Amino acid sequence: MAPHSDNSQDLALELQDGHVCFGQSFGADKSIAGELVFQTGMVGYPESITDPSYRGQILVMTFPLVGNYGVPSREQMDSLLEDLPAHFEAKEIHIAGLVVASYSGEQYSHHLATSSLGTWLKEQGVPAITGVDTRALTKRIREEGSMLGRLLRRTSPSPVSTALTNGAVDTRTLANGTVEDEEEDWRSNFEQIEWVDPNKKNLVAEVSIKTPKIYSPDPSTALKHPSGRPVRVICVDVGLKYNQLRCLVRRGVEVQVVPWDYDFPQLAGKDYDGLFISNGPGDPAMMEATVKHIKTAMDEARTPIFGICLGHQLLARAAGADTLKMKFGNRGHNIPCTNMINGRCYITSQNHGYAVDSKTLPHGWDELFVNANDSSNEGIRHARRPYFSVQFHPEHTPGPRDTEFLFDVFINTIKKTIDSPEALSEPVQFPGGTAEENKQLAPRVHVKKALVLGSGGLSIGQAGEFDYSGSQAIKALKEEGIYTILINPNIATIQTSKGLADKVYFLPVTAEFVRKVIKKERPDGIYVTFGGQTALQVGIQLKDEFEELGVKVLGTPIDTIITTEDRELFARSMESIGEKCAKSASASSVEEALHVVKDIGFPVIVRAAYALGGLGSGFAENEDQLEDLCNVAFAASPQVLIERSMKGWKEIEYEVVRDCRDNCITVCNMENFDPLGIHTGDSIVVAPSQTLSDEDYNMLRTTAVNVIRHLGVVGECNIQYALNPFSREYCIIEVNARLSRSSALASKATGYPLAFVAAKLGLGIALNEISNSVTRVTSACFEPSLDYVVVKIPRWDLKKFLRVSTLLGSSMKSVGEVMSIGRTFEEAIQKAIRCIDLNNLGFNETTAALMVIDQELQTPSDQRLFAIANAMKSGYSVDKIWEMTKIDKWFLSRLKGLSDFEKSMSNYDTVSITKPLIKQAKQLGYSDRQLAKFWGSNELAVRRARIDAGIVPVAKQIDTVAAEFPAVTNYLYLTYNGSESDITFNDRGIMVLGSGVYRIGSSVEFDWCSVRAIRTLREQGFKTVMINFNPETVSTDYDEADRLYFENIALETILDIYTMESSSGVIISMGGQTPNNIALPLHRMNVKILGTSPEMIDTAENRYKFSRMLDRISVDQPAWKELTSIEEATEFCNKVSYPVLVRPSYVLSGAAMNTVYSRDDLANFLKQAADVSREHPVVITKYIENAKEIEMDAVARNGTMIGHFISEHVENAGVHSGDATLILPPQDLDPETVRRIEDATRKIGNALNVTGPFNIQFIAKDNDIKVIECNVRASRSFPFVSKVMGVDLIEMATKAMAGLPLLEYPPVNIPSDYVAVKVPQFSFSRLSGADPVLGVEMASTGEVACFGRTKYEAYIKGLVATGFRLPKKNILLSIGSFKDKLEMLPSIESLHKMGYKLFATAGTADYIQEHGIPVKFLEVLTSHDQDEQKPEYSLTQHLSNNLIDLYINLPSSNRFRRPANYMSKGYRTRRMAVDYQTPLVTNVKNAKLLIEALARHYDLEISKVDFQEFAAAPGAQEQTDLQMSRLNGSMSLSQLLAKSPFKRKHIVSVKQFSRADLHLLFTIAQEMRLGAQREGCLDILKGRVLCTMFCEPSTRTSASFDAAMKRLGGETVVINETVSSTQKGESIADTIRTLGCYGDAIVLRHPSEESIDIAAKFSNVPVINAGNGSREHPTQALLDIFTIREELGTVNGLTITFVGDLKYGRTVHSLCELLSHYDVSVNLVSPDTLTIPSSVRDALQSRNQLAVVSNELTPEIIASSDVLYCTRVQKERFPDLAHYEKVKNSFVVNNKVMKNAKANMIVMHPLPRNNEIHEELDFDPRAAYFRQMRYGLYTRMALLAMVMAT
Repeated sequence: MAPHSDNSQDLALELQDGHVCFGQSFGADKSIAGELVFQTGMVGYPESITDPSYRGQILVMTFPLVGNYGVPSREQMDSLLEDLPAHFEAKEIHIAGLVVASYSGEQYSHHLATSSLGTWLKEQGVPAITGVDTRALTKRIREEGSMLGRLLRRTSPSPVSTALTNGAVDTRTLANGTVEDEEEDWRSNFEQIEWVDPNKKNLVAEVSIKTPKIYSPDPSTALKHPSGRPVRVICVDVGLKYNQLRCLVRRGVEVQVVPWDYDFPQLAGKDYDGLFISNGPGDPAMMEATVKHIKTAMDEARTPIFGICLGHQLLARAAGADTLKMKFGNRGHNIPCTNMINGRCYITSQNHGYAVDSKTLPHGWDELFVNANDSSNEGIRHARRPYFSVQFHPEHTPGPRDTEFLFDVFINTIKKTIDSPEALSEPVQFPGGTAEENKQLAPRVHVKKALVLGSGGLSIGQAGEFDYSGSQAIKALKEEGIYTILINPNIATIQTSKGLADKVYFLPVTAEFVRKVIKKERPDGIYVTFGGQTALQVGIQLKDEFEELGVKVLGTPIDTIITTEDRELFARSMESIGEKCAKSASASSVEEALHVVKDIGFPVIVRAAYALGGLGSGFAENEDQLEDLCNVAFAASPQVLIERSMKGWKEIEYEVVRDCRDNCITVCNMENFDPLGIHTGDSIVVAPSQTLSDEDYNMLRTTAVNVIRHLGVVGECNIQYALNPFSREYCIIEVNARLSRSSALASKATGYPLAFVAAKLGLGIALNEISNSVTRVTSACFEPSLDYVVVKIPRWDLKKFLRVSTLLGSSMKSVGEVMSIGRTFEEAIQKAIRCIDLNNLGFNETTAALMVIDQELQTPSDQRLFAIANAMKSGYSVDKIWEMTKIDKWFLSRLKGLSDFEKSMSNYDTVSITKPLIKQAKQLGYSDRQLAKFWGSNELAVRRARIDAGIVPVAKQIDTVAAEFPAVTNYLYLTYNGSESDITFNDRGIMVLGSGVYRIGSSVEFDWCSVRAIRTLREQGFKTVMINFNPETVSTDYDEADRLYFENIALETILDIYTMESSSGVIISMGGQTPNNIALPLHRMNVKILGTSPEMIDTAENRYKFSRMLDRISVDQPAWKELTSIEEATEFCNKVSYPVLVRPSYVLSGAAMNTVYSRDDLANFLKQAADVSREHPVVITKYIENAKEIEMDAVARNGTMIGHFISEHVENAGVHSGDATLILPPQDLDPETVRRIEDATRKIGNALNVTGPFNIQFIAKDNDIKVIECNVRASRSFPFVSKVMGVDLIEMATKAMAGLPLLEYPPVNIPSDYVAVKVPQFSFSRLSGADPVLGVEMASTGEVACFGRTKYEAYIKGLVATGFRLPKKNILLSIGSFKDKLEMLPSIESLHKMGYKLFATAGTADYIQEHGIPVKFLEVLTSHDQDEQKPEYSLTQHLSNNLIDLYINLPSSNRFRRPANYMSKGYRTRRMAVDYQTPLVTNVKNAKLLIEALARHYDLEISKVDFQEFAAAPGAQEQTDLQMSRLNGSMSLSQLLAKSPFKRKHIVSVKQFSRADLHLLFTIAQEMRLGAQREGCLDILKGRVLCTMFCEPSTRTSASFDAAMKRLGGETVVINETVSSTQKGESIADTIRTLGCYGDAIVLRHPSEESIDIAAKFSNVPVINAGNGSREHPTQALLDIFTIREELGTVNGLTITFVGDLKYGRTVHSLCELLSHYDVSVNLVSPDTLTIPSSVRDALQSRNQLAVVSNELTPEIIASSDVLYCTRVQKERFPDLAHYEKVKNSFVVNNKVMKNAKANMIVMHPLPRNNEIHEELDFDPRAAYFRQMRYGLYTRMALLAMVMAT
C-alpha cells in the first residue's frame, strides 16, 4: 500500500531501495542525506554521536529508548586536557542524522544532565526522527547491507485523512503505473534533496585537526626520557576520539596531535618515542598520503607503532595488505574478539564499516585478534618489530573497558625501547601467557556421572526459578553425554520428570541425604549452584567430605561461595581489591551489636548471615528497633550483620558469567524501579537499566568483572549495587555466587540461557567454545543487546493470611513474579500490571485500593503502584512523588504521561475517537478493556473498532543480538510499536495457555502440566504455541515449544495471537484457573477450544448449575444456599446445624472464607463481612466435621473415563486441599468408599461430557460420599499422582483432546510396599505477623513428596524435605479442645516412652498429669507481667532460647474471627515458634502421624522406592483391557421422557407448566444439548413428521422448530401462508384437521388470539402454540427461562427488567406468567402508551414480584438488574402509524446505558430487533440474545420430544 503519513509525522526517512517511513522530528528542522548504519549499544548516545568515525552517517539506534539521561554540560572541560570537553568524544556532533524508535523528550533524568538530547541536536543543526520501527530498519540493513538514506522534512500538511497508516512501505512492490502518482503524493509534502555518499568524500580531512598541538600529562605522573625531555607520542589524527588522548596522557606521556596529512617522519624529527594512529571515518583506500608517511616510519623502525580502527586499517595498508568494505559493518558494544596469543576472548566496542583482509597480510605479520562471531580480522602485529593495531576501540566510550590495557602495552613497549634499543626488533608482548599454557592450567573436567542438587519445595524467596535453572543445567549435561542424577523432593517440577535427568531421587536436599546418595551412586561431579540457598548450604556443610567421597565440585568453588555468603569475609575480600561495600560490622550477641553500631551510625540494616532472601532482616532507625531485630535474627542464624543503610539510592544488578579461563561477561544489567530499601525480590525491576549513562553503566560493569574474577566464580552469579543518584558513588551490596531469581529473569529478559551456559562452564568448557543457542552462528561469549524493554513486577498474596504485615522492606514477601516485554517502558509496565492480576486494567486510578496516598508512598506496600496512579490523578507532581518515594523521576515522568493520557481519553467514545489516538493508546500499552472503561464501551466493541481501523499488534523476536544476526528460535512478544512482524505465520500450531503468575494456589504444578502437554503434542508431530508471562517457568524456555509468546493470558492477547497464528485449537485445561477464566469468552468469539466445552466448564463452575446437575445424576453434595439477609442465614444454619462454612460472594480470591461454629460466631462474622443483601449475598455450606477428604484426579474422553487415581488427605476435611498432606496409593480407604467415588466420578465426567483432565474433591464419612467441588481442568495434584503411579495423566489427557489414539487405563506397575506422601511447604517465617494455622484458605507456597515402605516413613522424609527438624529432646504441647486431647493421649504416651521431655500449657499439662505422664508446666503471660515471671516457667523464654525442639499447638475449633487487633496467647506463641524457627504442628492428624512415625525409629536409608530411573527404560508391558461398567443411578434420556406430562398434549399456554414440569423440561434440554454436541443428531423422533404453519412472518421460531425436529431424527412439512388454502377462505379448523392427517403434531402461529383455542378444539394431534396475536408465545418464554438459568446459574433471587413495548409484547406476557414459579423482582419500563396489560401487572403485584414501574430507563434500574429483557416495538400491532413513529425509539440500550450495569448480568431480546439494542452492544459478553437462539433450539427439541416421543 502507498506511503501515507499523518500530520504529526513531520519527517520522512527514505532509503535508497525505495523504503519510506515517517516519524516525528526532535532535532534540527532540516533535510539531510548520508549513509544509513545501525548501532546495537544500549547506552552512550552522547559519546556515539560525537564519534568522528560516524561522520556523514545517519545512525539508527537499535535500542528503542533514547534520551533518557539527557546530555551533560557542553561547557564543562576535561580536568586533564583543559581545552577539550569533559563528556564527549569531539567538540561537535559528527553524525548526519539520528533515527530512534522512542525519544524520551524533555523528561530526562541524570545528575549530570543539563539539557535534553533534542536541544543539543538543534544547537548543532542535526536532524533526528523518532517513532520509527528501528528493528525493521536494522533487519533491512542486515539483509541488504549499509545503504544511502535521507531524512526529508515536511513542507506542507498532507491532505487530511482519517486513515492512519504508520506504515513502512516498499514502493517497488506497487503495481506499475501507480508508483509515480503515489510517490509524487507523499513526496509533494516533503522537501527533496540529492543522495549523498559520504564514502566518496575525504571525510578525514573534514574531521582532522588543522595544525599540530601538544598535550602534556600531569607532572606527578609524567614519564621522562633519559635525555631529560618528556616521553612523547606522535598521534596522527585521522578522526581522533578524545578518549584515546585521555588514555595516553593519563599514562604520563606527552602527545603531539598532528593533522592527517602531516609529514611526521620529516617534520617531527627524532624527538618522538612512539607513533599512534587514531580511529576515523571513511574508506582507508583514500588516505594514500597518510599510508605513505606510516610506511616511511615503519621502514625507519625507530619507535613502536599502535593503531586503532581506521589507524589499524592504515597500518595494514602501509604493510601491504588490502582493506574491504563490510556488508553492514560492526557497530556496537558487545563484539567478542579473541586474542590469538593468550586465547582470551574480550568484549569490545566497535564502530567501522571497513576491515582488513587477513588473507592479504604479507609475511612477517600475524593476526592478533579475531572476531569470535564472524572470524573477521580484529587486530595485527608484526612478528619482529613493536608494531600492532586493533580494529576495535580499547578506549571504549561508549562500551566496555576490558581492552583499555592495550594502552599500557603500548606505553610499556615504548619504555622498553627507550631502555634497550634491541627491543625494536622484538614483537609487542601481551600479558596473560599463551593459549596453550592457559588450556593446561584449566583443563576440561571429564565427568561421567554428575549429581545436581535441586531446591526442594517452593517457598517465598526460592520458587519456580530453580526448576527452570535446574532443567537448563540438566539439558546442558545431557548434551555433553553425562549421566545425570538429580536430588529434588519437589515432585511438581519439570526437572523431576522423564526426559531430563537419568535418575531422580525424591529425597530431602540435606547434607545427610546427599551424603547417602553420593555413597550409593558414586558420582564424580556435583553442582550445588542450581538449587538456590538449599543446595548451597549442603555444599558448604559437606565441603570437607567431597574429596574423600571422590566428588569434584563443578562450577564455582565452595570457598568462593563461603566468601560471598559470610558478609564479613566478603567485605574484607572487597577491600583487598579496593572496592567498597556498605560500612558494616558483624555481631554474635545483642550487646556486641549495640556496640558496633556506634561506629557505623544510624540508620542501619540488620541481616542474619547465611539466610535466604533477606530472612530475619530489617531497618533500624534507633537502638530499640535494633535490639528487636537482633533477637529475631539470632533465631535464624548465629551471626548478624549490621550495615549502613542507603535507603533511597538506586539499586542496580548485573548478571555476570565467567569461565575457568577468565573470560568474563555481564549478560544483563537491571535497574530497580524501587530505590534501595525494598528487597530486590519485592521490587519492580526494569531491564536493561534506563537511567544510567555509559560512564555509570561501564563503571559498574568493570567493577562487576573485577569482583567476579577476584572471587574466582566459575559459571554464573549476580552482583547488586547501591548507586547514589547524585554522584558516581556506589557500593557493592552483595554477590550471589549461584543462579538466583534474577538469573532466571535475566535469561528470559535477554534470551541468553544463563543456567545452560553455567552448567557447561562447570565442566571446564570455555565460554568462546559454546555457541549462542538463539542464533546458532555467534559465540556465547558476548553480551546480549536488547531492542526492547522488560519489566518485572512481583505478585504478593498477602490477603490470604490473617494478620500479615503488608509493608515491603528488606525481607522478601512476594510469592511469584511476572515479566512483560514492550518497545517502550509504558507498554511494558502496563502489560506487566495486567499480568499480575486479571482484575488489573493497567496503570490507572484504582478505587479498590483503600489507602492513604501519602502513607502508601512513604512506606511502600504491595499497593504502591496503584497509590502512585491515584496520587497522579489527584494532582501530585512528579517532584512531589519523587520526594516521597525516591523512585527515579524518569520512571515517574513516564507514568505521569500515562496519567495525563488517561485524562484526555475520557473525553472520547468509540465513535469520536480517531485512528491516530487509538494507535497512540495501544503504543502506550493500553488494553482494549482499559480503553472501553475510558470511553464507556465494552472490550469487544473497542476491539472491533481497533481492528476495523487496521490497528493490530506485530510479533517481534527476542534474538539476543538486536536483529544484527538472524535468529533461529521463536521467542516472541507482541507490540504496537512496530510496522512489521519478524516471522511468517504458517504453522497453524496448537496453542497451550500457561499458568501465569505463581501465586498461592497456582504454582509450578500447572507449569508441569503445560510443559507435558506441549511435549506430548510435539512428540506427536503437532506444531505448538506456548503463551505465558512467568519468567520463573520451564514453559517460557524458548526451546520447549515451536513458538513462545511471552504475553498476557487475557482475552485480547489470546484472540490476537489466535488470529495471527490461524491456530488449529487452544488447550486451556493445563494452566490452572487463569486460562479457565477466559474459556467462555474465547468460546463465544469462535475460538476452537480443545477438550471439554467451555459451556460445560461453566456448568461445573457455576454452583447453581453444578448443583442441579448433581441432583439430576443423583450424586450427593453438602447442603448449601445463597442467602441475602442475616435472618435467612441464621434460619438456614439452624436447619442444617452448625458448624457451617461462610463465604461472602464479593470477596475476590476466595479470601475471608470461614468456618463458623455457633450462632454468635455467625453474627460476628457477618458483621465483619459488611452488609448481607441482594447485592452482596453470602453462600453458606454445611461443614461436615471429622470427615475424610479424598482427591480424585481423572481423565476422560467424550465423557468416558480413561484413567484415574485416588489420593487420600491425612487432615480431616476443612483444611484446603492445597495445604493437605496427601497419601497415594491410599492406605485407609474402605473399598466401598472407593467404589462409590469412582462411580460418582464416572457420572460427573459423563454429565459434563469431559474430554481431558478433571479433578473432584470428595468428602467421606461412614462411606457416605459428597462432592465438594469439581475442576474441569488439570489440578494441583496431577504431577504427584502421575509420577507416583508412573502413568502420565497429562499425556493421556492431551492425546484425548487432540483426538490421538491412546491406551485406556494403562497398567500400573508399582512395588507392593510403596507409599508416597505429599507434604505442603509453608513460608510463614517470611510473612511477619501471619498466623500459621491451617484452614479453608490455602496458605502453602509449595509442596514436596517423598516415598517410603509405609506412609510413616514417607511422611517423615517429606517433613524433613520441607525443612522441618525432627525433635531431639524437648516437646511442648498445647491442645485446645477436649476431643483433641482425648485423640492425642496415646500419642503423648508414646512420646514419653520414647524418652522425650514433655512441656505443656496449663489445661494440657493438667490433663497429661492426670494420666500419669510426667510433664513440665509452662505459661504465657502478657508482656507487662513477664518481668516477674521466673524463666523456668516462661513459655516465651523457652521458645526464644531455642529450648523447644517441637511445638504441637492444636487450637480449639470454636475460634471465630476476632477483631484484627486481638492477639490470643495461642496466636502469639505460634507466631513466636515460627519467628524462632521452632518446628510447629497445628493439626491433630499431622501430630499423630508424626509421633507414630517417630516411634517407628526409621533409619531413613536409601531404598529402591526413593528414586525413579529413566535412563534404562523397561520394555513395554502387556496391554490389559479394562471394561468400563455401565453408568447407573442417573436416569437415561428415555427414562426422563417417559416421565413427560405432555405426551400427546396440546401446548397452548404457559399456564400449563408447573415448577416440576419446567425442571424436567430443562433437564431434558441439557441432555439434548449434550447429545447434539456429541452426535449431532438423535434418533428420538425417527419416522415422525411435524407440520408447521405460520400465518405471520417468522424466521427464528419456524427455523428453530424445523432444526429441532431434524436434530431429533424427524421430518417437517412447512405450510407457507401465502400459498395455502387460507387464501381461498378456508377456516382455521379445516386447515388444522387437514394437517392432522399428514403429521404427528402441528406448530401454529396466527394473528388472532383465539386461533389456538379453535385449533386445540378441532385437532386430533397435539398443537403447539408459536404465538397467537399479542397474547402468548409460550415456547419463547420457556427458552427465555432456560437462557437465564444457563447464563446466570439460577432464576431465583434475580431482578428482571422488561423494557420496550410491554402492551403487545406477547413474549413478556408469557414470561411474566412463568416467573410466578420463581422468587424474582420485576421492573417494568415502557412508554406511557405501551404499558403492560393490567391483568399481567396485577398478577405480578399479587405475588409481591413488582418492584419499579417507570417510563424511563434510569441508571438505578440498570444497576439493579440481573436480566435486561428488551422487546421490539412491533409495527404490525399498531392501529395508526403516527403513534408507532412516535414511540419506536423510546429506549435504546447502548454502551452508555450499560456503563451502570453489573458485571455479570445479561441482556436478552426475543429478536428480530430494530433499534432497541445498539449494535455496539453485540460485542459485550453480557449480550445473550444470540446465545438465546441456541438455548431455544435445545428447549424446543426437549418440548417436541416430550410431546411426540413414545
